Amino acid sequence: MTAEPILDAQTLDADVIGLTKVAPLSRRGFMTASAAVAAGYTLAAGPVRAEVIKTDTTGLDAGDIKIKVADGEMPGYFARPKGVANPPVVIVAMEIFGLHEYIKDVTRRLAKLGTFAIAPDYYFRKGTDLTKITEMSQLLPLVNSKPDAELITDLDATVTFAKAQGGNTDRLGMIGFCRGGRNVWEYAAYSSALKAAVAFYGPLVDAPNPVWPKSPTQLAPDMKAPVLGLYGEADTGIAVAQVEAMKAALTAAGKTAEFKIYPGAPHGFHADYRPSYRQEAADDAWKQMQAWLTKYKVLG
Repeated sequence: MTAEPILDAQTLDADVIGLTKVAPLSRRGFMTASAAVAAGYTLAAGPVRAEVIKTDTTGLDAGDIKIKVADGEMPGYFARPKGVANPPVVIVAMEIFGLHEYIKDVTRRLAKLGTFAIAPDYYFRKGTDLTKITEMSQLLPLVNSKPDAELITDLDATVTFAKAQGGNTDRLGMIGFCRGGRNVWEYAAYSSALKAAVAFYGPLVDAPNPVWPKSPTQLAPDMKAPVLGLYGEADTGIAVAQVEAMKAALTAAGKTAEFKIYPGAPHGFHADYRPSYRQEAADDAWKQMQAWLTKYKVLG
């Protein structure tokens, strides 16, 4: 049995550092804990903003799904436009908090753009609903024990599912947030089927972990898809210097990638349910994402 990684101040992951050092000034403007849970949000990320974005299902088919994997069925959430044949497929790689309402809403937002969007719950084997965990100390050992090799096969299974359901996997894209942003880089280095991807503040340098063989920066020479990296200048876990190092590594390897760093934006600036939300940066990042996926013919 593989030992779980030790979690101390020296080995905390970049996405966790960035999250835990952003705090609201007061509780005003936030849901009560019971209201947040009732609305489907995680509490592990801190208080939940009252003014979250809510995307309806008008014109969409959406809901829970089961994706066949080698050792069973992986839960997931999908949204796609009604009556549209062969829509492009976009995988949504979630944060460490499980498949909660923010990720589901993002999936619906992507469907409104004409895609068959799927968010796989690749932490399902942990035997507990991560969205119900409130303490980071309980959550981290679970998510940090997820092997990259298993993650890749889960994402491959998601693509297979989408194709079987009528999605056009010749126009396959992927977006991810926080740890999901890291997973975007990992999958882009592996999958020759991926046409384009967007990483929202995904860690580029990993904390020591025996089940993560290579960090995104180490995988720079292996990138097979063009990736857009969207980062916050004030992210306390992912330094601008790390972003610049990744950019240099990709350039040296002749890989296609672009980066945008938002001045003053913290980690999690797109997460409209968190205190870290920055609307101006979030809105621009969403437009950048659309333009990138359109440029590489995932959208449009």
